[in-house]
Amino acid sequence: MKKADIGIALYILAAFVMLIVPLPSWLLDVLMTFNIALSFIILFACMFAKEVLEMSYFPTILLFTTIFRIALNVSSTRLILSTGDAGNVVQTFGSFVGGGSLVIGVVIFIILIIIQFVVINKGSERVAEVTARFTLDAMPGKQMAIDADLNTGAITDEEAKERRDKIQHEASFFGSMDGAVKYVKGDANAGLIITGVNVVGGILTGMLMQNMEIMEAINKYVILTIGDGLVSQIPSLLISLSTGILVTKGSKDSDFGPEIIKQLFGVPRVMYIVGGTVIALGVLTPLNLFLYAAFGAVFIITGRMVASNLEKHKIVSEVDQDEVAASETRQPENVNSLLQVDPIELEFGYGIIQLADVNQGGDLLDRVVMIRRQVALELGTVVPIIRLRDNIQLNPNQYIIKIKGIQVSEGEILFDHYMAMNPGFVVEEVAGIPTFEPSFHLPALWITEGQRERAEAAGYTVVDPPSIIATHLTEIIRHHLAELLTRQDVQRLVDNLRESNPVLVDELIPKLLGLGEVQKVLQNLLREGISIRDLLTIFETLADYAPTTRDSDILTEYVRQSLKRAISGKYFPPNETTSVVTLDPKLEQDIMASVKHTEQGAYLTLDPEKTKKIMKSVETETEKLERLGKNPIVLTSPIVRMYFKKLSEDYFKDLIVVSYNEIESDVELQSVGMVTV
Repeated sequence: MKKADIGIALYILAAFVMLIVPLPSWLLDVLMTFNIALSFIILFACMFAKEVLEMSYFPTILLFTTIFRIALNVSSTRLILSTGDAGNVVQTFGSFVGGGSLVIGVVIFIILIIIQFVVINKGSERVAEVTARFTLDAMPGKQMAIDADLNTGAITDEEAKERRDKIQHEASFFGSMDGAVKYVKGDANAGLIITGVNVVGGILTGMLMQNMEIMEAINKYVILTIGDGLVSQIPSLLISLSTGILVTKGSKDSDFGPEIIKQLFGVPRVMYIVGGTVIALGVLTPLNLFLYAAFGAVFIITGRMVASNLEKHKIVSEVDQDEVAASETRQPENVNSLLQVDPIELEFGYGIIQLADVNQGGDLLDRVVMIRRQVALELGTVVPIIRLRDNIQLNPNQYIIKIKGIQVSEGEILFDHYMAMNPGFVVEEVAGIPTFEPSFHLPALWITEGQRERAEAAGYTVVDPPSIIATHLTEIIRHHLAELLTRQDVQRLVDNLRESNPVLVDELIPKLLGLGEVQKVLQNLLREGISIRDLLTIFETLADYAPTTRDSDILTEYVRQSLKRAISGKYFPPNETTSVVTLDPKLEQDIMASVKHTEQGAYLTLDPEKTKKIMKSVETETEKLERLGKNPIVLTSPIVRMYFKKLSEDYFKDLIVVSYNEIESDVELQSVGMVTV
């Protein structure tokens, strides 16, 4: 056994021995002295504990000390009644505390009893009860906060486990404290009863067994009883105080004493007011002028010293920050941090900083959050974190957008100006600085604040600089969202779907398709602007057709046909005839004849001259739609759609290619031309 285990066992065993075996007075003195010293140890340990869990065994300590103290009471009572001598400690407390006066001793003893019962025990019991209740009620919220931090990556799994364990320990501790405080209250009650028994029993013993006069018996046994009660109640009072300190201790991880001193005397203004008030009381009232003036001066001087220390700490803190910054500059650069590439970056010149600074009224950060939310709702996937950085190498009003560290677009704005775009039905032109809208490269004008109302009245579309940047960033994200979708992102989508449809997910992945193959299908859909939010339908379709083919392009076509309601709703407005361009059936046959299948996939072997003629015909026919203000939509047969899309995407980025099987039966179409050679 360990020495600590032996010591605890002997401590408990001694309590039970004292209940049965009479002790000599000298041994009782030793044990009472040890009990008083142990009470002071518990008091100061509770005071200097930085958090309550440092005294997690306090309820057990409370139980052990209560039993030991009651055993001491029983032993001292036995000696008082049997021999009239309970040792030096009891005799000294009984005579010295009361100053040799029976009345004074009784009064002091009663005051101690009242303090312990009414003030400390009652308050500690109530605080322990309320703290336990609030701690248990707050557990679900704390658990949710830990889960949220873990999901966002703010903490690791180990840190989350430590926090959960700490919450569990706190709940167990305060629950135990709620019950353990009852020991303190019961101990005080038992001490009061034992004191009464000692007084009555001592007087009867002195009168009947030792033939004392009643006053002599009262004088002797009451003083011994008071001494015994004080020896018992003072340690009990100290431990009750320790209990109150522990259950009222704040959760801040800091020392007890410095925090109290700082909170009471750490505000110079308070010291000045108190000092002035105390001096005024000495001057304006009959109170002792010298005493009150001295106290007031001490408070004022203390306030001045505190203010001086605060100023020094502020200067030292600023110097330390400068030194830390300088040391970081001098340190060898951490190359590993340079290897990380942000998926999306928005860099801007120093003139645009105020748009991103909340303190200056900028709302660009809020707009970035809304962009991620908007794209998630529209396309069904989470946009990676968008990193915002200022770049002094750029022009003040310039910004650039990077995807995976490579610049893909840029723009420039004018502060205190608005961008006005002509939608085609402007009734009156306004003067401005010619420019191009960065998202769609449409001609536009920079106009001043004073021209805004006039431009809007004339029919212009007027937008402010933050909206220009946000719209540009949104279009870039939409255009590159397919390449931003990683396997990890797909795994998160799969995990979310597994919660509601575990059978489907387990059937598809990895039995029929690997995670990378599912990723390619989802990327194909996103590349053409098709939402993957209806992941259930997508996975159902993949599970149906994956046993027959693992070609991601063919699987994508099957999925698109399953999503025809969404595709029709996106490109073909209800109750409206949509103009489209079709493919010549002979051209479709030529395209299918040129398809070559390999292990790496299918590709076209069309003659370059023929490809050029096809693209020229596409340009001619789609211009008809653009002149009508319509989207350029080409309608093909299902088997040709994906090959024609691959053929045309290098020439026409915004060309929409839809097959007949991807259109709802109630959609009304009108062909305005045919692509042919």
